[in-house]
Amino acid sequence: MGNWAKLKASSWAYPTAVLSLYGFFAYCRVAEPFLTPYLMGPHKNISGEVVNNYLFPIWTYSKLACLLPVFLLTDILRHKPLIMVQGLFVVTNYILLCFAPGLLAMVFLQVNYAVVTSTEVAYLSYIYSVIPIENYQRATGYVRSAMLAGYTFGASLGQVLVSVAELDLFYLNAITLGIVSMALLISFWLPMPQRGLFFKGKAAAAVGSNSHQDGPLGADRPGEAVMDKDEVGSGKKKMELNGDAGWHSRKNMATAVNLLWKSFREAYSSRNVIYWSLWWALASAGYEQVFNYIQLMWDHIEPSATSSIYNGAVEAACSLVGAVAAFSVGHLKVTWAVWGELALGLFSAVATGAVFLMALTSSIWACYAGYIIFKSCYMLLITITTFQIASNLSMECYALAFGINTFLALFLQTIITLVVVDEATLGLDIVTQFIIYGSYYAFISVLFLIRGTYTACTQQRNPEHTQSKEQESSVDVISAERF
Repeated sequence: MGNWAKLKASSWAYPTAVLSLYGFFAYCRVAEPFLTPYLMGPHKNISGEVVNNYLFPIWTYSKLACLLPVFLLTDILRHKPLIMVQGLFVVTNYILLCFAPGLLAMVFLQVNYAVVTSTEVAYLSYIYSVIPIENYQRATGYVRSAMLAGYTFGASLGQVLVSVAELDLFYLNAITLGIVSMALLISFWLPMPQRGLFFKGKAAAAVGSNSHQDGPLGADRPGEAVMDKDEVGSGKKKMELNGDAGWHSRKNMATAVNLLWKSFREAYSSRNVIYWSLWWALASAGYEQVFNYIQLMWDHIEPSATSSIYNGAVEAACSLVGAVAAFSVGHLKVTWAVWGELALGLFSAVATGAVFLMALTSSIWACYAGYIIFKSCYMLLITITTFQIASNLSMECYALAFGINTFLALFLQTIITLVVVDEATLGLDIVTQFIIYGSYYAFISVLFLIRGTYTACTQQRNPEHTQSKEQESSVDVISAERF
């Protein structure tokens, strides 16, 4: 009991531990690598064409509709309610998969899952609103590791249950339902953040309005004075006595909008941030398409109804190899300001080859290998990208850039889905889709190979400019693990 009380009293260990537990159970989805075989199997009996050209596009459209409101609500409601919503909808997701019959139920499932994936922004940003800035790096490492461990353990367990125990896929979904129900219960134990990055509470707005004159976060910035309880209480009383709660709420909203606009201008005032964000949006859109439809490609090459499937083992391998690749970024002695964009182009070219391999091979093992290479390249590059963007921005600006880049990626993904996948337009088969995704990644690689070569040559000719630029944005390389 003494250790538990000590943990709860910690300013960062308790929320980090609870969020890590939540992440492990929420992402330990044993049945997820086998979703497509389950939908096309005897339990749901949906054809591959309907899954590909009708069901999965609904998820993309629904997530686009959810993402912007969820991003704003995450800050307004201060993260925890949205994490609880995510836990609830994950549980609902597997209740539908286990017990809801018919195509209409699976349509609702796609909308439900869109809420699950759009609320990931609350999970990923929660920790920064409840712990001191000096603990960001350690806490982020623990939270990300827990999420990865849950996903890897779930995929591995699913593969063992399918291959060794020969368990029916229905029971994988039932097991997953029990595991994610634990995540929902754990979410109730998360401490409630006292503030958001942009939208402040009424009391904070009443007392802290003057603090915003000095900077975007005013007294909320680390190292600056923080209001004590008496000041907060007096602010509340003033607001009640003056009867101007509504006026103050409008003023608070105006302050938040002004802060959003200032953060936007600051975040994208750097040309380098714009280029890195461009890769983020373009590559993430392509990655999500490959990730969403890869099970259909595997089923096309080797039908799950008549063959052994190793989807869980492949996903587990991807997580481990990708994690090693991403972790290595924090230990590489590379001048990213010079070589970073060229690295984006080179590894995007490798990813391009991997997508074409998946599209054109008739060997399931070659397709598995191509997917592992593709996903590892993406995880490596997205780590470099987020580090490069975050190292030059304040937390508010990074949070906004994260939201905008994610929204742009999803918008591009929606366009690709609408044109290429949706049965109302081209409705292409899975092989043709992957050829288009490979061509899309080829465009990204050529674009950044040209840009990266130009940047490297320019920086080599002006080494003084490179050194001054590095000094301005100097951050310990291991800080890459923060993001």
